Amino acid sequence: MRRLSCRGVAVGGGGSAAAVNERSKAGNKQKAMKIAVTSQGPDLDSPMDPRFGRAKYFLVVDTDSGEFAPHANELNLNAVQGAGIQTGRSVILLGVRAVVTGNVGPKAFATLDAGNIPVYTASSGTVREVVEQFKAGTLNRAENPNVEGHWA
Repeated sequence: MRRLSCRGVAVGGGGSAAAVNERSKAGNKQKAMKIAVTSQGPDLDSPMDPRFGRAKYFLVVDTDSGEFAPHANELNLNAVQGAGIQTGRSVILLGVRAVVTGNVGPKAFATLDAGNIPVYTASSGTVREVVEQFKAGTLNRAENPNVEGHWA
């Protein structure tokens, strides 16, 4: 997989965008799209970060081409409060059509839901492995937050 040509930018800011989760006609397999995966490092072989709001990085991955771009989450990593909301807003601005993470709290979930960004949960693995699980349609779509706020 190749890095996207766009430069990685720090995640942190506001705004909204509409995005739609589309499923292909062939079962649960996902159509090609850009997704954001929480990551502990800046490349596809980094472990997925189980946290959403305080994830170290987001990797925006094009599920068709395999290109990716890392986005540091430095502004929200050590936030006293509001990390989930601010990170959710920032992820919406990245133009992704879905988020894959381990856990998402109520405010982050509400922010992503308002931006029409579905959340899929994975328990562990590298970003590369999680992307393959997403493409295969084996990840569960979260219908609600799965942790309380201020989860660390």
